[in-house]
Amino acid sequence: MAHVISSDCISCGACAAQCPVEAISEGADQYIIDADECIDCAACTEVCPVDAISAE
Repeated sequence: MAHVISSDCISCGACAAQCPVEAISEGADQYIIDADECIDCAACTEVCPVDAISAE
């Protein structure tokens, strides 16, 4: 199950830097996770300062 980033995202980029498979990229309004690339490791959830990332 892939993780998703909610609208609480502040676009800090911490999650993208932590993703081992580079599944996170900057979208128009916030960062987004490519569900096909996400390996569900949850590394991104540990570094998000606003807890905007959760399992889908």
